[in-house]
Amino acid sequence: MTTRKPWQGVVVAIPTPFRDDLSIDFDRLQEHVTWLADEGCHGVTPCGSLGEYQNLSDTERADVVRAVVQAAPPGFSVVPGVGGYGSRQSRHWAEQAQSVGAHAVLALPPNTYPARDTDVLAHYREVAGVGLPVVAYNNPFDTKVDLTPELLAAIAETDGVVAVKEFSGDVRRLHRIRNLVPHLDVLAGADDVLLELVVCGATGWIAGLPNALPRASVRLYDLCRAHDLAAALPLYAELHPIFGWDSRPEFVQAIKLGMELVGRYGGPCRPPRGPLPASARTQVTKDMERALKADADA
Repeated sequence: MTTRKPWQGVVVAIPTPFRDDLSIDFDRLQEHVTWLADEGCHGVTPCGSLGEYQNLSDTERADVVRAVVQAAPPGFSVVPGVGGYGSRQSRHWAEQAQSVGAHAVLALPPNTYPARDTDVLAHYREVAGVGLPVVAYNNPFDTKVDLTPELLAAIAETDGVVAVKEFSGDVRRLHRIRNLVPHLDVLAGADDVLLELVVCGATGWIAGLPNALPRASVRLYDLCRAHDLAAALPLYAELHPIFGWDSRPEFVQAIKLGMELVGRYGGPCRPPRGPLPASARTQVTKDMERALKADADA
């Protein structure tokens, strides 16, 4: 039996729970971490895009990572996001994650300008120099940099870069990455391509909707890993509409609403993210009801 590496399995990108006054509710944050562990997930990523890291002060961001590490039970991974305006900022957050006992970090490329390949390589060398395993994060929609398979092959020459969270939605990239750099783990980075990527060899999933549907999500992931398509395909079909919200600009509000719909605490977002419009709330509710029915029938 192989030992799971910290970035493998179902690692849930968690939201930051804000009270009505938009202060952070650390008790709810820690309770959510332990609940996800109890529900069968393998780890969490605080301070990623879903965690609204851009809207946290430096003190809040450090406190969130520290609180999550403190709440994580043994064997449960903590892989904080270390996105920042520049390499110095990302390295700082990697150092902070290391200092409180995180297991790895999730690192966006430089994302404030169309960085040259040489800039991107230097960025990942800086973050990896801290010593924690680095999961590169390819999100060409929200950044101005596309970590193509060819660029990832160069990035992966840096010691400590162990995986990529692939959010492009192009499932063909998995095969190109595996051909070019077979030692680099590919992680499903968008919920609505989970089956396609895991069946073809992705070794993990940095996930959004498991915040609301952990058991169904872990069951689906396990079925995909086992290549049990007879059971995985019908479950995936029913979960896919709600999973699709993970790839939309309103993903934070939608996932927090999904949590509320299953009796969890989602809470508000910090501005400029406002509440979902009525039509979107209605659709998220319908999609979640469909997913819950599939979960109950499974």
